[in-house]
Amino acid sequence: MSDTTDATNGRPRAAIVIPHYDDVARLGRCLDALAAQDRSGIELVVVDNGSTQSLDAVRAAHPWARFVTEAQKGAAAARNRGVAETTATGLIFLDADCVPAPDWLAAARRAVRFGTVTGGRVDVFDETEGPRSGPQAFETVFAFDQRAYVEQKGFSVTANLVTTRAVFEATGPFVPGLSEDLDWCRRAVAGGARLVYDDALRVAHPSRGDWASLAKKWRRLSAEGFATDGQGARALWATKALAMPASVLAHAPRVLRDPRLSAAEKGRALGTLTRLRLARAGWMLRQAATGRP
Repeated sequence: MSDTTDATNGRPRAAIVIPHYDDVARLGRCLDALAAQDRSGIELVVVDNGSTQSLDAVRAAHPWARFVTEAQKGAAAARNRGVAETTATGLIFLDADCVPAPDWLAAARRAVRFGTVTGGRVDVFDETEGPRSGPQAFETVFAFDQRAYVEQKGFSVTANLVTTRAVFEATGPFVPGLSEDLDWCRRAVAGGARLVYDDALRVAHPSRGDWASLAKKWRRLSAEGFATDGQGARALWATKALAMPASVLAHAPRVLRDPRLSAAEKGRALGTLTRLRLARAGWMLRQAATGRP
């Protein structure tokens, strides 16, 4: 398990790149899950964005991981730095707050294939005892539908994505300020890469437990989405904004049919769905009006 290089050329066969900022407990949990897996031929690079929390304890507990610091803020810059820090042929992207399944690394090895970008499954779990809050119930239903992202929308989130250095270099780096996973996957596919979904490549991601954290996520996604798709088509962006309230009715059946939620949790999820879609409509209209993310 300590052999991290390819015996044929001295290079790591693949590198796991994990961006991190001020989430030390979850990073430790992520690395604990990886420590129990066969890491032979695998290098791990944690790219910290200048955390205010001390990393000393997590470094000491995981001496096999390499830690570097990237001054430019944002996960896109951190991932680019991680790629630059390794010479590995395979590139495996994972988020610090994710918990990889016990066989995740074995599945990731299989997913490193020439000319391919692979998005894996992302399950949602709660970090608190039930019943679920409205944001937790909402994310249980709607967060990280990776199969649909890959097969219908043409991208994979970078929380669980595998590719090769050749694809990355042909595509170019992640672009800060955009929806970097959407933008990067679009460019990769346009350049000839094949985008696939692998249900065996599994990680778990914690649900957001309160409105503040959920709203922060979606304000960021709205800003990135406008920078990616809206600035050149502000009228279309405004039209999408005006459709947000109607989308509540379109998506409510998913909540009502979900067997994971109790009746009370379904009610809270519907409340959060309504609140979030109305908030997003407001954010998007302001973006369309001002031209600023």
